[in-house]
Amino acid sequence: MENKGKIGVTTENIFPVIKQFLYSDHEIFLRELVANAVDAEQKMKALALNGDFKAELGELAVRIELDEASKTLKIIDNGIGMTEEEVDRYINQIAFSSAGEFLEKYKDRIGSIIGHFGLGFYSAFMVADNVTIDTLSWKDGAKAVRWSCDGSPEFTMGDSDKTDRGTVITLHIDDDDAEFAVKGRIQQLLDKYCKFMPVPVIFGKEQEWKDGKYVDTDKDNLINKVEPLWARKPADLKDEDYEKFYKALYPMSEEPLFHIHLNVDYPFHLTGILYFPKIKNTLEVQKNKIQLYCNQMFVTDSVDNIVPDFLTLLHGVIDSPDIPLNVSRSYLQSDANVKKISGYITKKVADRLDEIFRNERPALEEKWDNLKLFIEYGMLSDEKFCEKALSFCLLKNTEGKYFSIDEYKSSVSGGQTDKDGKLVLLYTTDKEAQYQFVENARNKGYDVLDLDCQLDSHFVNLLETKIENCRCARVDSDSVENLIPKEDKVRPQLSEDEQKALETAVKAVLPEGNDYTVTADNLGPQAAPLLITQGEFMRRYREMSALGGGMNFYGSLPKMYNITVNMEHPVIAAIMADKESDESKGLLKQVADLALLANGMLKGKELSEFISRSAEVLSSTLKK
Repeated sequence: MENKGKIGVTTENIFPVIKQFLYSDHEIFLRELVANAVDAEQKMKALALNGDFKAELGELAVRIELDEASKTLKIIDNGIGMTEEEVDRYINQIAFSSAGEFLEKYKDRIGSIIGHFGLGFYSAFMVADNVTIDTLSWKDGAKAVRWSCDGSPEFTMGDSDKTDRGTVITLHIDDDDAEFAVKGRIQQLLDKYCKFMPVPVIFGKEQEWKDGKYVDTDKDNLINKVEPLWARKPADLKDEDYEKFYKALYPMSEEPLFHIHLNVDYPFHLTGILYFPKIKNTLEVQKNKIQLYCNQMFVTDSVDNIVPDFLTLLHGVIDSPDIPLNVSRSYLQSDANVKKISGYITKKVADRLDEIFRNERPALEEKWDNLKLFIEYGMLSDEKFCEKALSFCLLKNTEGKYFSIDEYKSSVSGGQTDKDGKLVLLYTTDKEAQYQFVENARNKGYDVLDLDCQLDSHFVNLLETKIENCRCARVDSDSVENLIPKEDKVRPQLSEDEQKALETAVKAVLPEGNDYTVTADNLGPQAAPLLITQGEFMRRYREMSALGGGMNFYGSLPKMYNITVNMEHPVIAAIMADKESDESKGLLKQVADLALLANGMLKGKELSEFISRSAEVLSSTLKK
């Protein structure tokens, strides 16, 4: 006998709301329905373990069946099923989930119920214009129930001809969502959301190529692995297992550098495996490679609210039932538990890197160039990580030798302390482009760090704050004598008119569009006659501005160059002795072009003219 009633909702417009706004993507419906079916199977296991159910369980599995012709999709389980009273309670009253009370009763037997909100079933109406439930409870004497609804608040509920325990949900896919009545699309969604569900999920049969086409075999097409790697004990796994799992997750990626196996039971539950990918020298890497699962059900690959931003560069899997989700499970709610989990993951990553530093230092050095961007990003963006990273962060010099920060301080403090007692760390951001300056420093006995990472303009700032009484200077930011001044220098004494005349003459042979500060100095007869540098402060902050961080003011300023005229060089002495002659002006132009060329600033027409002029000088020399 059939009876009719109204679903217990507070508005007649609940279904349009569900269809349009309950979930951000309509495809989520399949995940929600499979998750409910998995829950029903898990509850059945708990009943058997507790002794409440003593008959044969049979094969516990979720089956998905699709009829493309009739556009019907079925989700079938042989879990606990429902009585008429339970259908009325859990289906007809929206958002009254049975998961909470079941978990409370059987908390010692089961811990992996996925559903929490009681809204997952109604996601079916996002893609279907009619949904039917046929269900038979596990309880003795239960009668099979059929429930049907066409997407309005009206439903029908009566007897069903179902004879076996469990539930069948049948969706009649509407015309607007016909994509979900296509086999390939359903396979894609199952692969995305269900490949690690804790009970078998089966969709049709495996296929083989026969007589020029794919045909079904007798073997079930199993979607998932019910015991993923992260759910196993690390002691039972080998490096090969982790590498194989990584390849399964990211088939097109290079091998990872290291991995971390996460496993914590208190004060929250969290498992997972995180991998350090090879990160090239750019921040333009694809984030959102960490997949979030809830009891082995895929939730999202956007984990910004769970882990600090720098950790989103990692790859891998996090699984936790304790990360709070809203009803769509697509966006995370921020609360104290999330912060604890975030802190735990950060600590585990730092501890793992410290362990590698202490026990596998050669391996860390070998992989450092692919890792340093990640480390620097973490140190710059997360203070707690930075505190730990100061012990295992490596610095590499231009000879390819690696040091910890403390080791490097000890190594260079004797020779690279200036007259004011401040330690000076010299560095290059491009040892080829800045070769002349690197060699000048090394000829003085100084060591030069190779900092060619995109974040290094920010990182040297960090070093100056973390290393007491220290400053950093790029090798091309001044003459080597001025980078680490050992004593007060005797500088050329020029009158105001002489200084002004020198500035006028030098600026006349330099490209327009930049700001120049011209200074006379004594650099010795072996040093370059003219030196073009960019001051450390302004250049560094311009670079920092280019990467963001609230320093746009510096980015808007024109480039500023310091022009140092070496008054002790013979060519400059000759020019100054007869600075008004055409020959001296031509010589000054040649000297300036040489300095521009050394800095990569001589281009186009100016470069062509310099080459022609140099060829003429060589020709005239041969004639002599």
